[in-house]
Amino acid sequence: MRRLKMGLKLAAAALMLGAAAPQATPLNDRITGDIAPVHDPVIIREGGVVHVFSTGLGEGPDGIIAHRVSRDMIHWERAPAPLAALPAWAKTAIPGSGNAWAPDISFVDGRYRLYYAVSTFGSNRSAIGLLTTPTLDPAKPGYGWRDEGLVVMSTPADDFNAIDAAFIRDRQGRDWLSLGSFWSGLKLFALDRKTGKPADPKAKPIAIASRPAPAGAPAPVEAPYIFEHGGWYWLLASYDYCCKGNASTYYTVVARSKAITGPYLGKDGSAMLKGGGTILLRADLQEKGRFRGPGHPGHFRDTDGTDYVVYHAYDREAKGAPTLRIAPLRWGADGWPTAVN
Repeated sequence: MRRLKMGLKLAAAALMLGAAAPQATPLNDRITGDIAPVHDPVIIREGGVVHVFSTGLGEGPDGIIAHRVSRDMIHWERAPAPLAALPAWAKTAIPGSGNAWAPDISFVDGRYRLYYAVSTFGSNRSAIGLLTTPTLDPAKPGYGWRDEGLVVMSTPADDFNAIDAAFIRDRQGRDWLSLGSFWSGLKLFALDRKTGKPADPKAKPIAIASRPAPAGAPAPVEAPYIFEHGGWYWLLASYDYCCKGNASTYYTVVARSKAITGPYLGKDGSAMLKGGGTILLRADLQEKGRFRGPGHPGHFRDTDGTDYVVYHAYDREAKGAPTLRIAPLRWGADGWPTAVN
């Protein structure tokens, strides 16, 4: 009995020490350097350098597509931009366009593919373009971005908007591009593996998410990103409104499917095609209230197997500046992720 009591006391003491032990500072509280303004970020690693590409903000040498680098995912600095100006085809296809939105970066069959959107605000006359390079390092032989031209275009005659593209290769080796915002929702296009462009340009895209609303009412859903984990395909998307600084109501949801084409369901079984899903990222609680409108997520799996979600949020302490945010994903016993913010 004495040994049992002593064991219980030791166990209680260990629990108290564990509770009092300092927790690791979240990555988002350590990120520093050139992290704002950053809108619609995506992330990838090449060797010892991590690269973030984001929407061009129309000024300076990275006004078309912005590029930042880090060796530790904490300290960030500017890097050479992929484009000095929009290609001539993009300016012709989308009159009034001035920069590129929402890039996506992947390494595919020996070359980096950077998809990007060209549009004007509030219009679905939009286009997805493609750049490729064998390396992201300007010091390496062969570096240089090659314009691969138009991938997908939408016009007012279409029920989708060709922005916010994201690439994925499925378990069967088939290539896909998800894209879309507002209109009838998010779509999925089957790609030709060699060109990175639609396998059948006349094929109707597959619907993967929508937010039904009364006629004429807004149905904000955008920025799809699909990745694989644990035998499931996971779809990230943003609901509500970005681009309003501190007043932004953006938030991020997640859903999963056994098939890349869907249906994608939230933890409660709610369908993304009916505006469902499970909340992954939302604004800080009102009593803290610093980072608002977390959205436009991308997924990154580092070399050690850690999954991250990269996104932007609007910093109330910096006049609502869109700011780079990166959060590890913790996979629960139920198989669902939470973002460690």
